[in-house]
Amino acid sequence: MVRKRMETGKQADFGVGSVKRQILRLALPMTLAQVVSLLYNLVDRIYIGRMDGGDSLALTSLGLALPFIIVITAFSNLFGVGGASLFSIVRGSGDEEEAAYCMGNSFLLLILSGLVLVFVGEAFREPLLLLFGASEATLSMASDYAGIYLWGTLFVMLSLGMNSFINAQGRGGLGMVTVWIGAILNMLLDPLFIFTLGMGLKGAAVATVLSQMVSAAWTVYVLLFSRGTAIRLKHRYFRLAGKRIKSIVAMGLSGFIMSATNGLVQIVCNTTLQSYGGDVYVGAMTVIGSVREIVSMPVMGLTHSAQPVMGFNYGAKKYDRVREAIRFESAVSIVYTLAVWGILHLFPEPFVRIFNDSPELMEACVPAMKIYYFGFFMMALQFAGQTTFVALGKARQAVLFSILRKGIIVAPLTVLLPGIPALGIHGVFLAEPVSNFIGGTACFVTMMLTVYIKLPRSEGA
Repeated sequence: MVRKRMETGKQADFGVGSVKRQILRLALPMTLAQVVSLLYNLVDRIYIGRMDGGDSLALTSLGLALPFIIVITAFSNLFGVGGASLFSIVRGSGDEEEAAYCMGNSFLLLILSGLVLVFVGEAFREPLLLLFGASEATLSMASDYAGIYLWGTLFVMLSLGMNSFINAQGRGGLGMVTVWIGAILNMLLDPLFIFTLGMGLKGAAVATVLSQMVSAAWTVYVLLFSRGTAIRLKHRYFRLAGKRIKSIVAMGLSGFIMSATNGLVQIVCNTTLQSYGGDVYVGAMTVIGSVREIVSMPVMGLTHSAQPVMGFNYGAKKYDRVREAIRFESAVSIVYTLAVWGILHLFPEPFVRIFNDSPELMEACVPAMKIYYFGFFMMALQFAGQTTFVALGKARQAVLFSILRKGIIVAPLTVLLPGIPALGIHGVFLAEPVSNFIGGTACFVTMMLTVYIKLPRSEGA
């Protein structure tokens, strides 16, 4: 039974007008937001790569701390993106009061999980870094960075997680501002703390935490007080309910597992690269991962923008519009990633030089990058399929394919392939394209056969 609609500000109705325009209207600010969001980490890596005369050791140390960042992002996806996905479906069905409860519960879950992560991370920081592949030369610097970053966990999670609810209400412009505020501040603070105050890697962490603190404050302000926010964050909706939490977790589990398995792969890559090639190859993977964040950003912006549009129309039983959204996000994603593959294969060197131009790192990075990005367009199939499963509440399928690509394919191959004499250390980088071809195909074909063709005709069509 649909409850009464709440008396709130004007809401975005994704059920009318052009589906393509609805997606693009969200995609532009969301992609711009992601561009700026990348600056949080990329600016750190660029400045850090130029420390101490361009020595790549500091960049390697930062790469060793990345699993901490990935785990924090994973929990932000679990309760933020999961809650926002459920919020879109419930809101599309007209039950705005339950949508408000979804947002309130997500807010509380982000805070509680953030506190747990701070405690666990601080208690086991150095043993974890050793597990992640730290050497004697890098442990101290990596520990310094991770220790400071961990204390900003709550701010990071609120900024990432709750911004999903701003975007889910069609306010992509404000969602973009959330990210811009912190990223611009980070760009200004990084050189001050890293170079002027001489704090080095610690300074990069301090700048990031302070920037995320401001982003989190802005996000909460918009959801609490902005007049144009259709459904606001109110304390009476913080009351946790087991069934609601279960639904939020089910919706966010695939995003959580994708991030968590990314962390697993990062750890496996670092330890394997340390064994076969040493610190320089750990640094090379840090650069390749950073380039991946840059080139993946537009396709992620597009697919994430399609998610609330699909979820709303699915809840409203407008299935023809859901199909149109699936076709559009898939086609644009494939064309874009094909173009990226060609550019990276032909011109890898300029992308490496963004971070560091030491001859040793360049020699390791260039051939590894060409292998890593082979057939990059297959990754678009994974994104399109995964987004559709999440948007339509198909939690089981979403979780399955999250585990398949990274946990079942990439991680084992990362360990096994370097043992083949003809591949050696390049086997670590080959694991990624193999997973894109197998996992991407399996995810997309399953989505088309089990979701797309089985959607009924829209009511009244």
